Amino acid sequence: MNFIAMNRFLVPKENGAAFEELWINRDSHLNEMAGFVEFHLLRGPEKDGNILYSSHTVWATRADFEAWTKSDAFRAAHARAGGARKLYDGHPQFEGFEVVQTLTSTRRAAE
Repeated sequence: MNFIAMNRFLVPKENGAAFEELWINRDSHLNEMAGFVEFHLLRGPEKDGNILYSSHTVWATRADFEAWTKSDAFRAAHARAGGARKLYDGHPQFEGFEVVQTLTSTRRAAE
């Protein structure tokens, strides 16, 4: 059963491009970790001059995610995170989810 770890960020519209560039160009170290499945940076709706972003990481298990948070790779990936705080308001909001059901398109595989 997979585990999805998400952090939500509220980013002022004028910082959106810099926020995205920071994520796209970072050394994530995720591929070094057992149980890592995939990562997505999601851009959500704009409201009141802010853009909602979410980092969305899929892990094979919750234990794999927890091992990541205690690893040297995690510390290396977040070493410069303090400098990014000026790009978003408040603190990231963490949300963790156990996957209950997954549906995969059969049409995509057939095309």
